[in-house]
Amino acid sequence: MPVALTIAGSDSGGGAGIQADLLTFAAHRVHGTTVVTALTAQNTVGVSASLTVPPDFITAQLDAVTADFPVAAAKTGMLGGPEQLAAVAAGAPANLVVDPVLVATSGARLYTGDPRDYLRLLGPVTTVFTPNLPEAELLLGRPLSTRADREEAVRELARHGPRVVVLKGGHDSGDEAVDVCWLEGRVTDLRARRITTGNTHGTGCTFSAAVTARLAHGDHVGAALAAAKRYVTAGLRAAATRRLGAGAGPLDHVGAIHDPERTVQ
Repeated sequence: MPVALTIAGSDSGGGAGIQADLLTFAAHRVHGTTVVTALTAQNTVGVSASLTVPPDFITAQLDAVTADFPVAAAKTGMLGGPEQLAAVAAGAPANLVVDPVLVATSGARLYTGDPRDYLRLLGPVTTVFTPNLPEAELLLGRPLSTRADREEAVRELARHGPRVVVLKGGHDSGDEAVDVCWLEGRVTDLRARRITTGNTHGTGCTFSAAVTARLAHGDHVGAALAAAKRYVTAGLRAAATRRLGAGAGPLDHVGAIHDPERTVQ
């Protein structure tokens, strides 16, 4: 059975972070291992408190997992601060998917250092880099309003080391959810019909976890991205009308498995 690793924070509401990653790994028939980097007190309304894990304990978790499990792919989520990020950079396995979790949808700041730490420390060891639009704007220090802005952004981010960059378009508007990608030396798109729903909590975590799961199965990176896009779209569709919590609810990680498009093999 393929093994994947999530290096991320815990979401006490169960919709994002470690919890979403493990649900996604299980949906893709991958054994999930974990390195917990932070604890959060949160629900569908927002984050009320967070506590980062000391970097030496992050290293201890990384060492314990990689010494015993054949980790085929790994991903990051919330890392907390620069010391935690450096610990991950020093011990991260190959096939690393980096989701730069900087600010929560509610506005709570989830990374205490300079956002460019991600490019400086993790860029050189990253296989797939998956910022959303607000995160990419923080990383590059400028707005990315136009198509031309976003194409230049993925090129620039790739120059810091990642083989593949996916600039996620979920925060944009329009009938389609369009992710602009730097893949195999050229700009390309991931497209899906936009699902009208307020249940979008954890979509970024889920997308990066699905990419990681497909890489653990041995998929080519382009196929992994396409499969992850289909899985997230199916999860949004399955959760579109349900009510879970007072705010932005999570997508349906299990319902995505039963989607008529058969997104999970």
